[in-house]
Amino acid sequence: MQFGLFYEHQLPRPWGPDAELRLYQQALDQVELADRLGFHYVWEVEHHFLEEYSHSSAPEVFLAACSQRTRNIRLGHGVMLMPTAYNHPARAAERIATLDLVSNGRVDWGTGESATAMEMGGFLMQPDNKTAMWRESAEQAANMLAMEPYPGFKGQYFEMPCRNILPKPAQRPHPPMWMACSRRESIHRAARHGMGALTFAFVEPEQAAHWIAEYYDIIRSEECVPVGHTVNPNVALVSGMSLHADEQEAIRRGLDGFKFFGYSLGYYALFGEHRPGRGSVWEKFQEVKDSLPDNAGRGGIGTPDQVREHLRRYEEIGVDQIIFVQQSGTNRHEHICDSLELFAETLLPEFQARETLRRAKKQAELAPYIAAALARKSRMPPIAEADIPAVGAFGRQGANVGVAQGTTFNDRGGAIPVPRFDPHAAKR
Repeated sequence: MQFGLFYEHQLPRPWGPDAELRLYQQALDQVELADRLGFHYVWEVEHHFLEEYSHSSAPEVFLAACSQRTRNIRLGHGVMLMPTAYNHPARAAERIATLDLVSNGRVDWGTGESATAMEMGGFLMQPDNKTAMWRESAEQAANMLAMEPYPGFKGQYFEMPCRNILPKPAQRPHPPMWMACSRRESIHRAARHGMGALTFAFVEPEQAAHWIAEYYDIIRSEECVPVGHTVNPNVALVSGMSLHADEQEAIRRGLDGFKFFGYSLGYYALFGEHRPGRGSVWEKFQEVKDSLPDNAGRGGIGTPDQVREHLRRYEEIGVDQIIFVQQSGTNRHEHICDSLELFAETLLPEFQARETLRRAKKQAELAPYIAAALARKSRMPPIAEADIPAVGAFGRQGANVGVAQGTTFNDRGGAIPVPRFDPHAAKR
């Protein structure tokens, strides 16, 4: 198995004037340490308006900062929100490619829909069409990265004319694609689309084993038709993690933070009612924390021997990656670093030794199925050379710069009729 770190940038109230500054700087220090220690991934979410639960609205900026303080660790969007209300596909493609270049080809492109009323309402999105928006945008952003030029598109939720999206990523045709999953049905959907399953559900190995077997059955079947231009057959699961030689100290350092992670997610997604800028999720959590049950992710909190047993159960059923939730609640920076160092000293080498052989065997076994899936993909045809439009500058078109006018793009050319250009008016 491989191992990653997961960041929501949680920040329970009350906040001091430099709380967010300290939060981000400490997270960068943690990622730099994890890279030196040999961890494989850092995953960063995209959320909006979710006070205390996630102060991570611009993951591409944080991951770009990580890229300059690390050398090997892969940088994962966990995930980029693909509905057009959040990210226009061209802007998503541009940011993914740029991050891939500045990181020297270390990006993993996780995609998702969003799930909270706070976020969707803030962007005036309707939950009924978010899955269709995700599908359209993810496929077209992948096309934009892979095609030169992009032929243009008129879909249900966005349209644009022929353009060459720049830059292109270091990883061609595009970085590995993942999909956020929280249920058995969404894991099946990830497999049908040829995408890795980023599984944000704390499930016991017995249940996860069925999900993983079904995922790979679909990857090997004719149901697998890739959304992108590659197939990424991998399953990642999240787990809590607080490691110490003394079990009770590991619990003291990490359990409340891990419970807050689950509580605050449920608060925004399922049962909470929040007044922007006025609520206190941490205060509500304090009232109920002792009554909250444990879940499967609790197994990552304990001594190295206890956590080894927890992780081996997932390794044995074919989980490709465990992503550790550490930066949660009021967990302290120095305790997070202590856990990372102890994990690297006591557990990481033995899992890494088995991982190299396992991955090579898996890749060889799945290679013919991946080739068959890519052959089934219905690809956007490239635009004919004669149909690539010439788009004149406003001055060449005789435009009057600065005069607003309602216009529409034609389906492919994107030429914009504008008023006559007046150079003297432009100087006034």
